Amino acid sequence: MGEVSVQSQDGPPAATPSPIADDAAPETQRDDRSARLRSLRSPRRPRIYFEVLLIAVSYWVYSLVRNAVPEQKAAALSNADWLWSLEKFLGIAVEQSVNHAVNSVTWLIVSMNYYYATLHFVVTIGVLMWLFRRHPGRYAAARLVLFATTGVALLGYYLYPLAPPRLMNGGHFIDTVLVHHTWGSMASGNFKNMSNQYAAMPSMHIGWSLWCGLTIYALASAPWARIAGLLYPATTLIVIVSTANHFWLDAVGGMTCLAFGYAVSFAWYGSLPHHLQKRVTRPAGARLSALGPGAPIRVGQPAAEAQVRR
Repeated sequence: MGEVSVQSQDGPPAATPSPIADDAAPETQRDDRSARLRSLRSPRRPRIYFEVLLIAVSYWVYSLVRNAVPEQKAAALSNADWLWSLEKFLGIAVEQSVNHAVNSVTWLIVSMNYYYATLHFVVTIGVLMWLFRRHPGRYAAARLVLFATTGVALLGYYLYPLAPPRLMNGGHFIDTVLVHHTWGSMASGNFKNMSNQYAAMPSMHIGWSLWCGLTIYALASAPWARIAGLLYPATTLIVIVSTANHFWLDAVGGMTCLAFGYAVSFAWYGSLPHHLQKRVTRPAGARLSALGPGAPIRVGQPAAEAQVRR
C-alpha cells in the first residue's frame, strides 16, 4: 500500500474573501447615492420661515446684482437704436403709437403707472403664498422655475445693456411717470439713481407675470380665476409698452428666460410643476421607519399605514 502524506498547517485557516461581498459593496454605495439624490429631488413640505427668508434674501441679491451691473449708457442706447430698427424691419415697431395714444387718456395711463410699479411684486408674492397653502407638493418646483428665470435674466442684463424706449435719443417716447408725476417706475423720477436704468432686456415684468398666469391657469379650478390668469400677462404686456418701459422684443426675452426656468425645473424634478402631486406624501418606508422599533401597530392595517397610539 502506498503511503499517504498529510500536511498540517499551524493556526486557523486564512479567511477567503467573498467575491459576492466585494461586488456588493460598490453596488450598495451606488444605491445609497441614488437614494440620496432621489430624496433631494423629491418635493418636500415647505416651511414658512425658511421660504420667507429665502425669498427676501433672493430678491435682495437680485436687486443688488441687477443694480451692480455697469450702466453702459453708450452701449445701451446703441442697442436700443438697433433693436428699434429691427422692429421696424419686422413691421412691429408700434410702441411709440401705443405710448402716445394711451398717454392721452390721463386716468388710464396713471392707472398703468401704478400697475407697473406695484402688481409686479404683489401678484407674484400672492401666487407664491397661494401655492404654499394650497399646493405644497408643487410649490418647490414652481419656485425653482421663478428663481431660474430670474437668475438667467441677470445674465442678460450684464451681457446686453439696453435703454428703455423712454430714454432713447430722438425716439420721441413719453416717460409717463415724469409727465403725470406719479409714483411709478424705480427707473424714473426720484428713484432713477437707485436702479439700473439700462436693464430693459429681458423684461421680468413679462417673465414673472407669465409665470403667475400659467401657474394660475394650470392649477386653479374656478373658470374666472383661470381667465384672470391668462389676462394678467396680456395686460402686463400692454402696460410695459404703453409706459415706454420696454420694447416688444424685451417681452420675448422675458418669455425665453421663463422657458429656461421651466427647463431647469423639469430637469431637476422630472416633471412640470402642475404635474406633480398636490400634497407632499411621505414614502411608505419613511413612515414605517418613523414609528421606530417596537412601536405598537394598529391591527387590521398594513404596516406602511401603521400609526403610533399616543
